[in-house]
Amino acid sequence: MDSFSAPTSGPSSQLSPEDFMGQLKTQLAQAYAEEFLETVRGKCFDKCITKPGSSLSGSESSCISRCVDRYIEATGIISKALFSAPR
Repeated sequence: MDSFSAPTSGPSSQLSPEDFMGQLKTQLAQAYAEEFLETVRGKCFDKCITKPGSSLSGSESSCISRCVDRYIEATGIISKALFSAPR
């Protein structure tokens, strides 16, 4: 028996399909947010912070702001394309 069809114990085994989908959506949103932040942190930091220090320079701050804005915009475009594509 695989892990998807294995019986579970506790109150979660009594979830309605709607409750299950709600929990799944919450977990997916959390995973997406974590991945988004990690990607932005890594890419924008690498691109914008040339000399790490105790504070950001004005140009570093502007660069990070633009980088995050572009990443959010690109993510939105990709999401729209994926979810509006004919199935």
